[in-house]
Order: sequence, then structure tokens, then C-alpha cells
Amino acid sequence: MKVKTILVSQPEPKVENSPYFELQQKHKVKIDFRPFIHVEGVNAKEIRLQKIDLNNYSAIILTSKNAVDHFFRVAEEMRYKVPEGLKYFCQSEAIAFYLQKYVVYRKRKIYVGPKDFADLSPLIKKYKDEKFLLPASDQLNADIPVTLDGLKVDWTPATFYKTVMSDLSDLADVYYDVLAFFSPTGIKSLFKNFPDFKQNDTRIAVFGSTTQKEALDHGLRIDIMAPTPGTPSMTMALEKYVAEANKGK
Repeated sequence: MKVKTILVSQPEPKVENSPYFELQQKHKVKIDFRPFIHVEGVNAKEIRLQKIDLNNYSAIILTSKNAVDHFFRVAEEMRYKVPEGLKYFCQSEAIAFYLQKYVVYRKRKIYVGPKDFADLSPLIKKYKDEKFLLPASDQLNADIPVTLDGLKVDWTPATFYKTVMSDLSDLADVYYDVLAFFSPTGIKSLFKNFPDFKQNDTRIAVFGSTTQKEALDHGLRIDIMAPTPGTPSMTMALEKYVAEANKGK
């Protein structure tokens, strides 16, 4: 069956040269963007109930741009003056670069991992006498506590923001040929909003093994999978599928 419409369960890209827009133009398909989940901040009162006092930590571990935003939001709410000597351990260059929104980069002690959380291990181990705070979401990746516990450092996890399922009721009567998902929570959001969802001819695209598992657990048929050796990104996987499905259009 040919593909004419795709719904991507993420915010619309802000860059003009996004591969999604190229896919749209090249194959003359309509691509809509709609986040199935969103992030909500936890207020300072709730964080105090977690027995978190920002003054007790000498280093912050940042695993996402959301973690950066919500750490500084909470600091402001708590009237905590972020000291210049605070150390920042960033999972990637993108997160470290984003940190410049809040601090003067050259005046801060910032340590950057290449990509994956485990890549931060040598840097954290080097400063093992610090007291680390990990401001994160309520859905912390399981490998993070395992890595930090393995390093035997003094670290504390804290929920600074939560992943919440969005209200999608306005999509009740809208049909798409392909639905693209990037997280298990996105799949859960689909079924929370539409408990009686029937896949029928809708093609399901998933990114990552945990998203794949959630889709299968909900009885969905997976038609498009990423990453794979040939299609490392969702856009590449979609393009490959659409090119095949729309042959001779």
C-alpha cells in the first residue's frame, strides 16, 4: 500500500534542512508532527521532599537539554546562587554547548563525554571525591545508575521533571498511513488516548529496541524499524520504506 501521510510523534524540527522536509518534497508525502509526550517541571517544594539541598553538591551530571533547563529553573526557584566552582559533567557536546544558555562557558569547569553515558565514566572517576547530583526525569535510563554505582562515587538521583502523555483527542478522527514512534511512552500515550486503537492498514515505525518491545507488547505490527545497519536514522528508514511502497506511483 502506498504512503501518502506520515505522523511523527515529535515536535516539528526547527531547522529548514531537516531530512523530514527533504523526504516530504522528494516523495510528495504529507508529514505532520505532533508530540505524543511532553515534559513538565517538578516544583521546588516537591524536590525538597526528595531531601535535595543543592548546597550539598559539588558536581552536576547532565544527560539532556531538559536536565539543563530544569536544573537552572529549580536553582532559581530555590534562590540558590550557582557557584562558579560547580563542576558540570555533560553526556554530549550538544548538551555542553546548550549549557552556555545559562553560564559563561570559559569561566566554568565543564567536562564532556563523546556521546553515550558510559563514555563519561573516565571523567567522573577522575573526580571521584566530588558529590554528584543527577537532575533527571522520572524515567531514568537503567544503565545510568548501574554505571554510577559501578564507579563507586557519591551520587544522588533527583526527579526535576516528568514525562507526561499529551492530550491527543483532536486526532480521534484523523487517519495516517504511517505513525512514527521514538519511545515506549509514545506508544503508551497512543493507547491511553485511544484505548480501542486498531492498527488495520496503518504502518508503525519505531526507533530503538525499547520502543519496539512496547509496540509488540501492545500487539502492534512493526513495519519500519530503526536504527538498523542500513538505516541508522528514522528518516532513512522511512525513506527506504516509502520509496519501495510508492514505486510506480
